Amino acid sequence: MGINGASGTSPGDPFSTTTAVAVIDADGLITYWSLGAQDLLGYSAAEVVRHPARALLRGRDPTAAMSRLCRSGHAGDAVLTVHDRVGHAVRLAVRVCPLLTAGDRRDWLLLAAAAPAATRPTSPAPADAAATGPTTPGAVPTGSGASAPAATGPVTPGAGPAGTAPTGTAPTGPPPTGADATRATPADSEATCASPASPASPASPASTVPAGSGAPGPAAPGAIPAGTAPAGSSPSSAAPTGAASPTTPSSTIPAGARMGRGSAVVTRHARRGMVSGQRQVTVAHAVPRRGRPGRAGRERSRPRSFFPLHDAAGGTLGICYAARNVTAPDPTRERLVLLNAAADHIGTTLDLGRTVQELAEVAVPQLADFVAIDLLDVATAGEGPPTRSPDGPITLRRAAHLSIRPDLPEVIAEVGEPIRYPSGSLQNRCLASGEPSREALGPGTPWLPDDPVRWTGINRFGVHTHLVLPLRARGVTMGVVTLLRWENPDPFTEDDQLLIEDLVARAAVCVDNARRYAREHEAALTLQTSLLPPNLPRHNAVEVAHRYLPADAESGVGGDWYDVIPLSGARVALVVGDVIGHGLHAAASMGRLRAAVQTLADLDQSPDELLAHVNDLVMRLSDEAEAAAEGPAAAGATCVYAIYDPIARTMVVARAGHPSPAVAHLTEPVEFPDIPAGPPLGLGGLPFESAEIPLEEGSVVALYTDGLIQAAEQDVDVGIERLCFALAHPDRPLEEICDVMVRALLADRPRDDVAFLVARTRVLSPDRVTSWDVPPDPSAVRVVRDDVSDRLSQWGLDELAFTTELIVSELVTNAIRHARGPIALRLIHESTLICEVSDGGHTSPHLRRARSTDEGGRGLFLVAQLAQRWGTRYTGSGKTIWAEQPLPSDIWAKPSISSGLDRSI
Repeated sequence: MGINGASGTSPGDPFSTTTAVAVIDADGLITYWSLGAQDLLGYSAAEVVRHPARALLRGRDPTAAMSRLCRSGHAGDAVLTVHDRVGHAVRLAVRVCPLLTAGDRRDWLLLAAAAPAATRPTSPAPADAAATGPTTPGAVPTGSGASAPAATGPVTPGAGPAGTAPTGTAPTGPPPTGADATRATPADSEATCASPASPASPASPASTVPAGSGAPGPAAPGAIPAGTAPAGSSPSSAAPTGAASPTTPSSTIPAGARMGRGSAVVTRHARRGMVSGQRQVTVAHAVPRRGRPGRAGRERSRPRSFFPLHDAAGGTLGICYAARNVTAPDPTRERLVLLNAAADHIGTTLDLGRTVQELAEVAVPQLADFVAIDLLDVATAGEGPPTRSPDGPITLRRAAHLSIRPDLPEVIAEVGEPIRYPSGSLQNRCLASGEPSREALGPGTPWLPDDPVRWTGINRFGVHTHLVLPLRARGVTMGVVTLLRWENPDPFTEDDQLLIEDLVARAAVCVDNARRYAREHEAALTLQTSLLPPNLPRHNAVEVAHRYLPADAESGVGGDWYDVIPLSGARVALVVGDVIGHGLHAAASMGRLRAAVQTLADLDQSPDELLAHVNDLVMRLSDEAEAAAEGPAAAGATCVYAIYDPIARTMVVARAGHPSPAVAHLTEPVEFPDIPAGPPLGLGGLPFESAEIPLEEGSVVALYTDGLIQAAEQDVDVGIERLCFALAHPDRPLEEICDVMVRALLADRPRDDVAFLVARTRVLSPDRVTSWDVPPDPSAVRVVRDDVSDRLSQWGLDELAFTTELIVSELVTNAIRHARGPIALRLIHESTLICEVSDGGHTSPHLRRARSTDEGGRGLFLVAQLAQRWGTRYTGSGKTIWAEQPLPSDIWAKPSISSGLDRSI
């Protein structure tokens, strides 16, 4: 079923007035006669239905005239002379539309109106009939869609489409501004369209298009499509299809408005009317026309009526569609449109400043000439504002303002500046009571003289009224909204106040959401920052630099972390991890994992073993989260853990679902060592493996989270190339390298947290390390003590000789008595004095407090009292017990311990 509509009427179109509707079957009998036809010719339906139509025609050969009109085979316009009921000759402008019914019978739909005086037939044919241009199949010919609603006529006597005047009466409202009328054939029929025949050329063959296809029929060669103009011509000069050429001696009835394509809504309702056989009435709202600058135009409503045409047997012949533009303003609809626009425009982000600015953009110029939004200081700071107004002076801060004047001459405080209102002003009263207020401004306003700046501005611009409303949501007052009018002559009314109250109430929820989000984001960022190391410890093994960049406000705080952990034997551990997710839960999980890694690192576990224990912890936390009914989401993380030994000049690395570290050598390109990739923490199932990497002095090692190489949604390969570029010169200062990494890889604000750690390796000089192999003989203890004393003298640490000899004696004696395998002693002179005793046993010594009657068990107690730190680490060949002592300049005063040692000796 093809449906088309027109957008307007041309001047002088006879069908823009009341139209008579009739249906003639294939035998030439009248099967339908409308009230409009009765008013036009005086015949009632009972007098003409089932009678030949040729009986109404005047002329020498009425039968030939009717046959010529019907043989045209397509829709068109013509001028016919007929008899009215009194016998007078009446010239009618007739629009004929073919209707295909079951059995391929062709009926005809006629729209008739009194012909204008200037209208003449286009052909000297005796029938006074002339067909005009081609039409779209299944639609009224070009120009027919311009008739007013009353022009289409009702389907049944006395019934008319929505928005039309009763047939035979003059319309009481304004003339229609865009009426449409279309005709569609039943779904099981076809619509025929053909190019018009002219005296100079034979008639073009008709082309049949199935009804409902919506495809336009072929136009005559050289014909201009409906509603278009030739290139270079003005729109007004374009002749509508179906109108006679300006060069012809006489013209047919103007075709009316341009034919437009029917919308999906029109097609749907027309099809519904065809199926149901009932009239369909809808109302569409057109886009408002442009108003004056800064003011919205009036919206237009378009009532539409779809009613079927029936033959005498009750069969549906087609659909008539009528529409009318109504430009009368609808205040209720305008308010709903404004509120809907506000819902779409306000709250697009969770940024507090942007949200209040969106509120101002909705209010100006639709509701006011100027709007100012002032928030309490506690609201802009992200803290919870008080539920009651304080008794003292209230501090407000300008959050946003907007005026119809682009230079904002009426502004007395810039955005972000504090602002104070006089004690009797509406703003203070609004904050105190929580109720909106409006008042007229003038010389009699009591509180204005106390504020000369505002008094001058109000008199300068002629502000006549203002409205103040509290910005309040969830029982919390966050500020006030002030609206002024001076160019708009209408003062704020009660209806305006109700509308603005609804608007501000909706906006207040968005403002409160932004404020709460800002507070939560700040809390999460503070929590995460407090859980990260404020200052990394200085270590002789490496020089380190780091960066942490939180995600943008939209993504929220993540769970990235980094750490540098001193280990025994002058070694150091480098850690970078990333907790899955964002928000407070991710930050809290990060703090738990960082504490677990530090605890396990103190046990001197290998990287792969440490990650296995952390994985067990994450899985346990995930089980707890899943068991909780309303608990946080299951935890998951990635991590890379590396241990650097400055004596062996090697780094042992293991990773759990984390990117491999980058190593920048002094003489070789940047490389990414092949570290076995373990599963992310929390998945389990596969073991973790570690790899050992030899490093030269001065090499730069970079550990980072995936947000660094995947920033700005760039490809990972591109991120790796940029990282290699940033590390291409490892001899530069580490802080400069970090800055280059940020500029090269993080051009924009990252959408994910980014943490990276850059370390430059150092080595320990061989003269700072001494080792001895100790035979498993108790007499070797004395020899070892003497060797240690000599080495301390060479290092200038004679002050530590006594305590060091005591520690060495206890550790070596325990190894000889309780362990097995080779025994070795090593002294390391670094930032502390480190004593290490290694053996082949795997049993761990335990510190205990000996009773007064025990003969032994005091050795490790003495070591723990004399050393700053001590512990045990396991190796592939056994274990190592170590003890650290501070150097003489860092020795703590322990008078009670030294006195006890003197008495024991």
